Amino acid sequence: MTLNANLGPVGQRITRKLSDSFAPSALQVIDESHHHAGHGGARSDGESHFRVVIVAEAFRARSRVEQHRMVNAALADELKERVHALAIQASAP
Repeated sequence: MTLNANLGPVGQRITRKLSDSFAPSALQVIDESHHHAGHGGARSDGESHFRVVIVAEAFRARSRVEQHRMVNAALADELKERVHALAIQASAP
């Protein structure tokens, strides 16, 4: 797993947790917080809005809702404490 040097500590933690939970064949974590500056839920220090694109065998034969629930469960602490919005694009290889 290679962490994206452009991500802050929250984005890097999201990357690690998803990598550990799903052993994805592809994973992209994108911090989109700068697009939401001044909006509700936005933090002045950023790292509040993320987009995740993940491809993992664990998602095979799962509905989109199930895939999203799996990702949300893996990131429960981040969603409760820090992350205001998470866009998920999950699929099987």
